[in-house]
Amino acid sequence: MATHIFNTPAAPVGAGLFARIANAATFVSRTFAFAVTAQSRVDQIRRLQALSDEQLAERGLDRDQIVHHVYKDLFHD
Repeated sequence: MATHIFNTPAAPVGAGLFARIANAATFVSRTFAFAVTAQSRVDQIRRLQALSDEQLAERGLDRDQIVHHVYKDLFHD
């Protein structure tokens, strides 16, 4: 799931206060979701790095594949 937090369209020129507040709220919401997702990925990497090589092998992973595994939804192979 690629997250695009900075692609929030700007309120049109002359848009009312409500449109500007809605845009700001959308930006804050997307930024928060991005931060939560990033922290979740970091936690997953740490959990996998704490495993032994044998435990990783049971999961079909080598140590040098951990980051790619965690971010595989963002990579284009």
